[in-house]
Amino acid sequence: MNLLPLQKNILPEPPKSLWKLLGPSFIFVGLALGSGELILWPNLVSNWGMGIIWGALLGITMQYFLNMEIERYALANGESIFVGFARLFKVAPYWFILSTVIAWSWPGFAAASAQIFTYFGVENKLLISICILLAVGTILTLGPTLYKTVETIEKALIMVGIPVIIIIALASVSSESVNEMLNGLLGMGNGYRFFPENTAFPFFSFLGAVAYSGAGGNLLLAQSFYVKEKGYGMGKYSGKITSLITGKSEEVRLEGSTFEPTTSEIAKFNKWFSMASKEHLIVFWGLGLFTMLLLALIAHANVYGQTGNTSGVQFLFVQANILNGSVGFLAGSILLAITACMLISTQLTVIDACGRIVAENIAILRRKSISGRDVPKFYYAAIWIILLFGVGVLSFGLTEPHFLLVLGAVINAFCMLIFAGLLVKVNTTLLHPKIAPSKLRRAIIYTIFILLMIFCGFVLYDQISKLL
Repeated sequence: MNLLPLQKNILPEPPKSLWKLLGPSFIFVGLALGSGELILWPNLVSNWGMGIIWGALLGITMQYFLNMEIERYALANGESIFVGFARLFKVAPYWFILSTVIAWSWPGFAAASAQIFTYFGVENKLLISICILLAVGTILTLGPTLYKTVETIEKALIMVGIPVIIIIALASVSSESVNEMLNGLLGMGNGYRFFPENTAFPFFSFLGAVAYSGAGGNLLLAQSFYVKEKGYGMGKYSGKITSLITGKSEEVRLEGSTFEPTTSEIAKFNKWFSMASKEHLIVFWGLGLFTMLLLALIAHANVYGQTGNTSGVQFLFVQANILNGSVGFLAGSILLAITACMLISTQLTVIDACGRIVAENIAILRRKSISGRDVPKFYYAAIWIILLFGVGVLSFGLTEPHFLLVLGAVINAFCMLIFAGLLVKVNTTLLHPKIAPSKLRRAIIYTIFILLMIFCGFVLYDQISKLL
């Protein structure tokens, strides 16, 4: 590893309209919709009530602040946060390759989507799962500009899916469920505070849902790729990954460039950071939380107490049947179809982000012997290896999507714990003091670190207690 020092360049002017920045946060909303919002939280509140929905608010709020520190680094230095980690910690690339592959190689989203298709009469779950994975690889391989391909898909699904979810919620949710949700956001449940007093409460699934209230785990760090390739701040100079088959080749720089910390440049940076914060607050936090609460409301209003502790996709089937009867117009079936499409798009974005993380960190480790044009080669090799691993996992019989989703979510909660502390170190060491995180921001990140440590420790204690 022999990373070059940051070059000096002029910080581009921020756009006049916030509209021009929209894009990266839609990708993360799409990631969130495919896991915590669509399956884990609705499943939990249908069994345990709205008193636990505060965990969704906490999870997505924690991720908002973590994401903005990730964006801060990319805005200022025009390189991914992984390069920043590697500048301070030489072992960081090994950790991020290993932890990302372990956490995100499981094809849980493809398996869940394939299982939903069985509701509509399709019987061969294994074949459908494998076809989804191969389709994902084909789309990522043939899309001329990788970032644009992923952004377009996620925007389209969100623009179609969320209005349908709103209509179904308006038709099926009662004022009683809304009141319980408002109380639940404060941790007040039906006869309990924060957690049900029941030894059967699934803390493992709860932690997974908190971790998936947004993108979750190492995939949060991929935000630095997306804002960089969107052209935020110093990312304008970094280059984009393009298809080896259909795209126009670009030089993808590992090392970025920064700006002279003059009064005018720092003022421009502050404007960039303010606009990026608003974009992420409105799209990721606002739209993500709104959708999460809507889906939880639909589940609570229609399925609470009627699922018999049914979990995973089977829970979605119960909900669909009830909605078909109570709302009519095949409302439940339509919601299921949208869920299947969103799970497929989530699988696509997961593979994309995972491939980017693996490729970038391999490139960092091999810095002496590669050029910028090698990064796309590493990326496409990585996604196809991960996809083929997923095919192998499914072929050997690990097709239960709820287990795969929860396992991946809990692993990612532990990954978030580790990089939360590293973020503050990188941004206070490698950024000029005038653009580094304030004391308040640092205190927030340290608080998130402590909360994740408590949650992870509690889940470990809970699981060990069940084994003894």
